[in-house]
Amino acid sequence: MLIAEILSRNARMYGDEIALIERDPLNKKRKELTWREFDEQASSFANALISRGVKKGDKVIHLMTNCIEWLPAYFGILRTGAWVVPLNFRFSAQDIKLCAGIAGATSMIFGEEFIERINDIRGDLKTINDYIFVGPDELRPGYTEKYEDILRDSSSVDPGIEISIIDEAGLYFTSGTTGTPKPILLTQRNLEAACIVENRHHNQTHRDNFLLIPPLYHTGAKMHWFGHFIVGSRAVILKGIKPEWILEAVSEEKVTVVWLLVPWAQDILLAIENGSIKLEDYQLDQWRLMHIGAQPVPPSLINNWKKVFPHHDYDTNYGLSETTGPGCVHLGIENSHKVGAIGVPGFDWEYQIVGEDRQPVPSGQPGELMVKGPGVMKEYYGNPEATSQTIFNGWLLTGDMARIDSDGFIWLVDRKKDVIITGGENIFPVEIEDFLAGNNNIQDVAVIGIPDERLGEVSVAIIKIKPGRSITEEELNDFCLKLPRYKRPKKIIFGDVPRNPTGKIEKPKLREIYGGKRASF
Repeated sequence: MLIAEILSRNARMYGDEIALIERDPLNKKRKELTWREFDEQASSFANALISRGVKKGDKVIHLMTNCIEWLPAYFGILRTGAWVVPLNFRFSAQDIKLCAGIAGATSMIFGEEFIERINDIRGDLKTINDYIFVGPDELRPGYTEKYEDILRDSSSVDPGIEISIIDEAGLYFTSGTTGTPKPILLTQRNLEAACIVENRHHNQTHRDNFLLIPPLYHTGAKMHWFGHFIVGSRAVILKGIKPEWILEAVSEEKVTVVWLLVPWAQDILLAIENGSIKLEDYQLDQWRLMHIGAQPVPPSLINNWKKVFPHHDYDTNYGLSETTGPGCVHLGIENSHKVGAIGVPGFDWEYQIVGEDRQPVPSGQPGELMVKGPGVMKEYYGNPEATSQTIFNGWLLTGDMARIDSDGFIWLVDRKKDVIITGGENIFPVEIEDFLAGNNNIQDVAVIGIPDERLGEVSVAIIKIKPGRSITEEELNDFCLKLPRYKRPKKIIFGDVPRNPTGKIEKPKLREIYGGKRASF
């Protein structure tokens, strides 16, 4: 079933029930949207776009931070048969121009946060004919139309565009953490599969309530929401990531499932540890599942979480934008004893661990993780060379190094491009990061390689200390004596660990700062 048809079904079955809630704690605002209103707004936006010339196969830029308008606009674009092109809200004006040019976009919807960036490049966006603005009327640029106005003036009846399950649906750009953003073409079938896989993994029912915090432009947050969407359960869009805001939302909205990024889980535990948050102030008994993805998860983090929240089910999910987000590998709620592993193949997915020749490596040895399943992208749009290097015979090379243990669980070793080669030995930074994260004084850590004339590269650990704690370089070096000598960081740097909106460590930025030779990746 097309995901836009799932929305129509939800409106028929649960029309007056709440579908979406937006919480804006900074401004003390809360909004609601029923399934019927959600469905009607999507159709109104689709008809508005069609009346402005948008047709099947066109591309529409979607550039907004999380808000209650985000998803109706997304589904409205899909209902026209056009490709929805969600962009990273951290993209610079030049990034936006690059992506719009690659897509050949004809229309754009954007929020107030992007006015200056769009103003700077508008003269270069030659293919875009219509600009639609979401935000206060007093801020609306003169060249735009207001989203609320075009909804009011358009029919709320589904336009009835003929769309096939194999049609193209979305053009997602990679985050750029490993270089220039690449355009990933997803189909209607990819999106449908994400709904099924996510629901199969986390057993969402109509009675669940999902707290949606990570950015919706990314496949991670939205595809986790898809597991709730397919059964018509509600979701809370939270604008803000402060620990107290997260727990207030869980408590007041009776949230049952929360997907967190590593830094947010760390911040919650730290706030509980230092006493700035008292759990007895919140109603959390209904919270049944906390799951994490988007980056390697330190086992020490989850072990500490389970001490504080012993009744929580836990899962970790692995995926890429190229696999339509999370789910090609997942730990499984029943496998919390394997915390640290990314898990086993997801529902309807296969895997192999291969060498440079794309042939399987012996069990237990590290190699590149390769996956096959219903979420594999159609292609890198407009880039057949990159596509052929990544997909062959339906298999997708992930660029991640992994190994299999004796029980058949997949352990992520590191990004292939992040492996440090020192004196002929391969060092996988994630292993060192997980080890250092076990030190109770450390809030966050990243390990990178920097050039060394004798060894080729040496490892450097960038350490962020918890507030109110202290630890010296000498003490950290003593702590690292438990590691094999070649894995011990050769240099300790105390500083911030930059992460992108989806929680991934921005290692190219760190290499640029500290002189890593692969800063251009």
